[in-house]
Amino acid sequence: MKPHYLSPLFDPRSIAVIGASETLGAVGTTVFANVLEGGYGGKLFPVNLHREQVLGIAAFKSIAKVPMVVDLAIITTPAKTLPDLIEECGKKGIKAAVIMSCDFVGTDKKSQLLLDKIMERARHYGLRIIGPTVFGLCRVSSKLMAGNYQGKLKNGSMALVSQSSSITSAILDWAESHDVGFSSVVSLGTAVDVDVGEVLDYLVADPKTQSILLYIEDLQEARTFMSAVRAAARSKPVMALKVGRYNDNSVAHGRTHSERLIGRDDVFDAALKRAGVLRLRSMNQLFTAAKVLNGTFKTKGRRLAIVTNGIGAGMMAVDRARDLHVELPELTAGTVAWLTKNLPAQARRNNPVDILGDASPERFKLVAEALLADANIDGVLVVFTPQAGTDHLRTAEAMIALKKTSDKPLLMAWIGGKKVDASRKLLNKAGCASFSAPEHAVEVFYSLAAWQHNQQLLLQTPAPLGEWIAPDMETARMVIDNALASGRSMLDEIESKAVLRAFHIPVALTVRANSADDAVNAAMGMGLPVVLKIDAIDVMHKTDIDGVVLNLNSLISVATEANKMLSRAHDRLGVERVRGLTVQPMHGKKNARELMVGVVSDSAFGPVISFGAGGIAVEVFNDIAVSLPPLNGYLAENLIRRTRIKKMLAPFRNQPAVDIEAVKNVLLRVSEMVCELPQIQQLDINPLVADENGVIAVDASIIVGAVDSKARRYAHMAIHPYPSHLMQLTQLKTGMPMVLRPIRPEDAELLIQFVSRLSDETRYNRYMSVLKSLPQSLLARFTHLDYAREMAIAATVQAGQGEQIIGVARFTANPDKDSCEFAVVIDDAWQGKGLGNRLMEALFTAARDMGISVIEGEVLSSNKTMLAFMKYLGFTIQTHPEDNGLKWVVKML
Repeated sequence: MKPHYLSPLFDPRSIAVIGASETLGAVGTTVFANVLEGGYGGKLFPVNLHREQVLGIAAFKSIAKVPMVVDLAIITTPAKTLPDLIEECGKKGIKAAVIMSCDFVGTDKKSQLLLDKIMERARHYGLRIIGPTVFGLCRVSSKLMAGNYQGKLKNGSMALVSQSSSITSAILDWAESHDVGFSSVVSLGTAVDVDVGEVLDYLVADPKTQSILLYIEDLQEARTFMSAVRAAARSKPVMALKVGRYNDNSVAHGRTHSERLIGRDDVFDAALKRAGVLRLRSMNQLFTAAKVLNGTFKTKGRRLAIVTNGIGAGMMAVDRARDLHVELPELTAGTVAWLTKNLPAQARRNNPVDILGDASPERFKLVAEALLADANIDGVLVVFTPQAGTDHLRTAEAMIALKKTSDKPLLMAWIGGKKVDASRKLLNKAGCASFSAPEHAVEVFYSLAAWQHNQQLLLQTPAPLGEWIAPDMETARMVIDNALASGRSMLDEIESKAVLRAFHIPVALTVRANSADDAVNAAMGMGLPVVLKIDAIDVMHKTDIDGVVLNLNSLISVATEANKMLSRAHDRLGVERVRGLTVQPMHGKKNARELMVGVVSDSAFGPVISFGAGGIAVEVFNDIAVSLPPLNGYLAENLIRRTRIKKMLAPFRNQPAVDIEAVKNVLLRVSEMVCELPQIQQLDINPLVADENGVIAVDASIIVGAVDSKARRYAHMAIHPYPSHLMQLTQLKTGMPMVLRPIRPEDAELLIQFVSRLSDETRYNRYMSVLKSLPQSLLARFTHLDYAREMAIAATVQAGQGEQIIGVARFTANPDKDSCEFAVVIDDAWQGKGLGNRLMEALFTAARDMGISVIEGEVLSSNKTMLAFMKYLGFTIQTHPEDNGLKWVVKML
């Protein structure tokens, strides 16, 4: 593959520091000195208008006078010089720059005009920019220390990507004191061009980076961010500290309940969960979680056992566990029996286990070992307090030995000062998760559990439409188009329910009535009791204007209330806004629970689905959970489980459990709706009445908006659904049935088997290596796709042991989003049967579906068969720009 387009930024072969200086305190002085002292091995050119040399190296008066085209320009001169310097860099052919002008403010109108001018020139020359930033960047693994920082950076496997130079410096200061190293440190600053998502995209495939820390204040390109962070989180731990968790008062003025209830941070949190990222809430969490996640600590759940020789210290851990909803389960009967037999009579034999103040190292080890073996436990916290007769060093040694025998996390909290300092050093040296306070240990266990849970969310790749009765898309689109054509953005209740009904969501019968007489006739037709509602233009919350009357049991009361309601509405809204009334049966369900399902369209992440308690007090109770579509059964169940009302859906008192499958189906249908109808901006189903017999949408409101007719399918979504529309049942030239379909995460084992069957020659032609099996990181990359920018079409047949992959064709979109790079490989036993042609045609279709017009790739010059196949398909064959052993093939789609 060609080098990543950000390679000139992260691994430049040559650098020019514009503004390099020897002036004390100048950014150019610090940065140039850091590059020199860091041991950068490439060519280095200081550019200074007034000096012949900088720190002993010959300087040039302008970038134009540098005797070669450099990969990276680092600009440390004042902001007013930037437009002309970017112009000069562009003319010189430089493709990357880091702007480190210390006088750049970035928040006023003047600065924005300056940035616009800079970017206009940068785009003209195809020059990519990081910054303006005060810190800059350091590629520690390559000895590129181009940061405005006075401390020492240790080489490591963790990358730090930050939107704040001050926070970057604070993290590095902590890291230096805790002996933590980094592969890369990038401070994006204003992020006028290169954003978090693009940096993540580079780090995904970076073998020098094994984990990633993010500090985020805001996102400009959420789609790029989600694509890159999901790709990264599939192969390495990603942690994010996001500030600005609270919303301003403007949110309270939303039109739907969902919009009022869902905050910007709720959406961001949901996005991180679906991306498999661990969300951190404080700098302290960042430090401790980074330490643990960067190691080999894993947990399969959040059930924690605590063992201590001081119950007071143990209760500190208990309190923090309950704060964080970390489970402290009962131990199994077998474990309790063992503890009863082996502990002193005064000891506490259940979770938390108190083994008394005189506990020996052997007692600590045996009890911790028993807890690790307990089926109800996912991790163990050992809390040690130094008391008369205890041996902190031997206990630490026992825990180090025990840690090696279990795959469950074993966390240690050694409480005290100088008395236990040697133990802490011993535990840290052995790579144990040790802490000075039990609360910190619980927080880290919670982080581990949350990260593992989010990894499960990441694995979910739902299709946009479920495998059940297809929705009536024609009716739904017609209702929405008619409203938009008439200049309305708000569907009335009957229109909203028509859209729900098109997606097979049960709705209450609703009849429009223009007058009190019509209301009476409607009530006679459907039977009493009934509900009356006002039907008025742009009125969403009818109860706010006394526009709802429930449980009308006589026709006289229907007529009386209808006249009153119309009169009130005319007075408050004006006659021209009042269309009439709607009448519907009173649901009268004895065991009903009122729920709410909603949708809002976030400005960055697109549609967001909410679920929680419903009814008129929905905003008072504020019981809501949110998730990004598309949903599947696992995600819908998780959404329900994160609310308080979930307990009311189970049996309680004399009420049976609601039909939870019916509730989940509504969530799945709403997910389908927002996938396929990008016009939907907001939606409320409130109340959604649920009981043991099913669900029914009693009221519904939908707000729609026009969309670009040229917009790509699912472009409105942060997470692209599984592209099931690309699946096709076909056959080979032999007549054998074959399925062509996009690869899914669950294809990992099939792909392993496929690669193992390839001959050495085929394997080398495809991977340019004779690897016998795919590394885990590459396997995750090949099976967990972001279908918005990449595609892999697998050809499968039914063999003796079930489904078998016999060929794969894939592409990844280039940054220009107009071209892509492809690869194809076919099982040796299935070559010569027309499979390659079918696979490539399917790949061309997928690329066109993504709006791509050029497909290109590398072929070994020695692979004459593939080159002939490329020529047959209409590719032009060119000399590879960087490798004589390869050919570059290109086709216009």
